[in-house]
Amino acid sequence: MRHGKKFNHLGRTADHRRAMLANMAISLIEHKRITTTLAKAKALKKYVEPLITRSKDDTTNARRVAFRYLQNKEAIKELFGVIGPKVGDRPGGYTRIIKLGHRLGDAADIAFIELVDFDENMAKTPKAAKKTRRSRKAAPKAEAAEETVAVEEKAEEVAEAPKAVEETTEAPAEEAKAE
Repeated sequence: MRHGKKFNHLGRTADHRRAMLANMAISLIEHKRITTTLAKAKALKKYVEPLITRSKDDTTNARRVAFRYLQNKEAIKELFGVIGPKVGDRPGGYTRIIKLGHRLGDAADIAFIELVDFDENMAKTPKAAKKTRRSRKAAPKAEAAEETVAVEEKAEEVAEAPKAVEETTEAPAEEAKAE
C-alpha cells in the first residue's frame, strides 16, 4: 500500500533521488538559478528551502546538518557566507519557480528555479499598473491627447527658437554700431 507517501519519486530509487537532489541543490546554491523539469524543480524546492532556513544561524551544528545533505564544502561556504545573511530577514519562500514551456524531445514541462533575493532583473523592474476594462478604452484617447499636447509644445518651441537666434545675432551687431 502507498499510504502516507505523497512526495514525487521522480522515477528513481531513493539513493538516486537523494543524490540527484543534492547535486541540483549544490548547482542552485552556486549559480543562483538552474533550468530543469517542473517536477524536479518542485522536489528541489522542498529539499533546499529547509537548508536555507538552517543557514540563517551560522552555527557548527547547522553547518554539519547542511553538509550531511550537500556533501560539498564550497556549497556550504556559499550557503552560510553569502545566502544566509542575505535572506536573514525573510520568513520563507527563498526560491521561485518560473515555467518556461515544453521540451522538444519529450514534451516535458521545463522551468527554472532561482533564489529570490539574487535575481537582479526581477528586483529592478517595477510592477506594471493593473489595467481595467475602462482604462484600456480610455488609454488610447489619453495617449492621443498627450501626443497632441506634446506636438503643440514642440511647435511653440520651434516658433520661439528663431526669435532667440535673432536676438543673439542682433546683440553683436548693436555692439559693433556702438563702437
